[in-house]
Amino acid sequence: MAAIAALQRSSLCGRRTPLRRRWFRLPAILTALTATILGVATVVGLDAITATPAAAQSFTFNPRPPKPKPPPPQHNGQMLVQANEVDYDYNNSRVSAVGNVQLFYNGTGVEADKVIYDQKTKRLHAEGNVRMTDADGKVTYANILDLSDDYRDGFVDSLRVDTADATRMAATRADRTKGNYTVFENGVYTACAPCKDDPKKPPLWQVKGARIIHDQTEKMLYFEDARVEFYGVPLAYMPFFSTPDPTVKRKSGFLMPYFTSVDNFGIGVEVPYYFALAPNYDLTVSPRFTTRQGVLMQGEFRQRLLDGAYQIRAYGIDQLDQKAYAGQPGDRQFRGGIDTKGQFALNDKWVWGWDGVLLSDYYFFSDYRLSQYKDPLQSFLSLPTEAISQLYLTGVGNRSYFDARTIYYLSFSGNQNQVPVVAPVIDYNNVINHSVLGGEFSYKFNFVNLTRDQAQFDPISTLANTSFLCTPTSADPMARTPNNCLLRGIPGTYTRLTAEARWRKSYTDSIGEIWTPFASLRADAINADISNQQGVSNFVQPGTTDAVRLMPTVGLEYRYPFINVQPWGTTTIEPIAQIIIRPNETFAGRLPNEDAQSLVFDASNLFSVDKFSGYDRVEGGSRANVGVQATTQFDKGGAINVLFGQSYQLFGLNSFAVADLTNTGVDSGLQRTVSDYVASVNYSPNSIFTFSTRARFDEATLNVQRFEAEGRVNFNRWSASILYGDYAAQPDLGYLTRRRGILGTGSLKIASNWVVQGAARYDLEANQINQYSIGAGYVDDCFVLGLNYMTYYTYAAGTAPPKLSHAFMLQLGLRTLGQTRGGSSGSGIQ
Repeated sequence: MAAIAALQRSSLCGRRTPLRRRWFRLPAILTALTATILGVATVVGLDAITATPAAAQSFTFNPRPPKPKPPPPQHNGQMLVQANEVDYDYNNSRVSAVGNVQLFYNGTGVEADKVIYDQKTKRLHAEGNVRMTDADGKVTYANILDLSDDYRDGFVDSLRVDTADATRMAATRADRTKGNYTVFENGVYTACAPCKDDPKKPPLWQVKGARIIHDQTEKMLYFEDARVEFYGVPLAYMPFFSTPDPTVKRKSGFLMPYFTSVDNFGIGVEVPYYFALAPNYDLTVSPRFTTRQGVLMQGEFRQRLLDGAYQIRAYGIDQLDQKAYAGQPGDRQFRGGIDTKGQFALNDKWVWGWDGVLLSDYYFFSDYRLSQYKDPLQSFLSLPTEAISQLYLTGVGNRSYFDARTIYYLSFSGNQNQVPVVAPVIDYNNVINHSVLGGEFSYKFNFVNLTRDQAQFDPISTLANTSFLCTPTSADPMARTPNNCLLRGIPGTYTRLTAEARWRKSYTDSIGEIWTPFASLRADAINADISNQQGVSNFVQPGTTDAVRLMPTVGLEYRYPFINVQPWGTTTIEPIAQIIIRPNETFAGRLPNEDAQSLVFDASNLFSVDKFSGYDRVEGGSRANVGVQATTQFDKGGAINVLFGQSYQLFGLNSFAVADLTNTGVDSGLQRTVSDYVASVNYSPNSIFTFSTRARFDEATLNVQRFEAEGRVNFNRWSASILYGDYAAQPDLGYLTRRRGILGTGSLKIASNWVVQGAARYDLEANQINQYSIGAGYVDDCFVLGLNYMTYYTYAAGTAPPKLSHAFMLQLGLRTLGQTRGGSSGSGIQ
């Protein structure tokens, strides 16, 4: 205030405008200020707010609290000023605004203790607690600001800049020229927020440069003599580097490199270059330089159109040391591939698209850690076995769904001749919006046509060293019998059309019993042209087979819920009975089974009318499903649900007792007249704990056939889960011994931004850990760090010992500057 008082007492030849509470507008560039000083405003109760300018060496500033927002600026060429007083010097053509000055012009606001405008030089000079906010939300703090009246040229001393996207810059001085070129001397840049508890503490990371040059036309930041610091400690030095400014969403230039290491190609460094060709399409070229195999070239083109988007990726390498893959598909000089995908909307209900993959050999992606294999940790947790090429059309209505697609599976196991080509598969289902006979009526269709060149056999023999009998190279193909193998896929062509209509209606009588009659009619038309390859005739009749299969079904479901209300909660006990009347399954076990090979009988499908998972099998014979369900809802939160039941074959042929080409249902627990018992328990006392069990017990001995128990806990700072599984041997399906194991996972938030997590799987039968992983990560608003390591065992056929494999991955990201990662994987430890 002393400086303001001195100004007020100065001998300027002019007049002092009396204090008034009003706003005034100044014409453009203040040129008509001499004739239109309309007044000066004093805002009662508005104290001067000071800000500490940032030093050039680090971000140790305390952000200045924002003042109340003024009226929105109007881009009408006039300037709006508010101050304690305004003095005008007629002789020197200068206007001085002093005390809590607020100035708004063409979307830009300036606040300071003192602002002087020189009409002759057309420059604006601001001093003391300067804060300038532009139309984009960028805020500049400084001690001294000197700019031309159009903000194109000038300098700023001891400044810091806060942008709308929470990036910050500071410098001892900044010079602005030509309206778009700013040079920050001894500049500092960061995307991290200052520490709330100690604003003077250096941020997590910052980049310091002897000069930081901002070219607003190119939207680029250029750093000279740059150092990257973490918590004020220099960790990296670069004489020069550049990056797009934070306002840029996409711009041509180098992306952060990617590092990887794999035994067969050595150490690899991937250096992507991004081409922003147009607002709606771009290209990324990513050469990977490897120490053992040379340069792997990669390119990705993406384009977004009005109704959708697509992308194309291409890969290629001329291998320098192909013998590193001796005896494998990668033992060739050139390797490469193309994959693409796209999706387009026809309207708000229909979309069409494609996925496509073409490779020189089926190990290319996995050998070079591409596509699904790029993340070593994720790929080793669930290795993909195939790539899918497909063309599809999908439509979704209010209560209807349509999907049609052709599919080509590219096998990563090398047995391409055993993989089917599906052309096409079509699904349609619809639920009628109005009632039919007082109930709900629905219908659905499924059509599939597939071809396979070679039969696919899987071994199930209990005899030692007989699994080779089921391989394509077996020396005795006629030994492929149902005692030794399963026929997973037929050679030849298989076509099926299925149509099904369903009706159901629920009634509740006067005493609360719920009666639900239902009926359905299903028809299948099947044509199978099966090649007479060796061993196939042991399972199914080769040649052409035409079949029509009808399955009418009527049934009734009965429920009688009993409700007991207590002060501590409400319990519902509900007996459930279901009776299903239908004829036998025609052609049971004599037709191909391509889509119904998976069957797990448990409490979740106890009351399913048809328990097969696909269309190629249909459950026949009359059956009764009975059980009881109890649910308790606690008034203080939490619930428990228990379901126990059993299924009975009443009369007719039991479809699950008939062995088909894949033995589906034979070891399911449904193959006898009286099924195994199934049960489930789910308990959630609160939002923190969850427990669940699923079990199947032998109906005669009560021996455990299948048991799973899972518990989860989730607190604010840590979470954990444990899953125990116990599965009896199923020799008819190829599981010759009992399987028991424990899978545990855990995550601990050791600090506000730090997380440690791990997982392990223990084989109780082999008495060893066969897979585990551990990792740590840090995430905040400006920085990402991840470190993970995983090891697991892979098992070979015969008596070869298990092999230990491992994977490692590091991820590092600095917001607005980029993100990089590196990985390493290998095997061979026994």
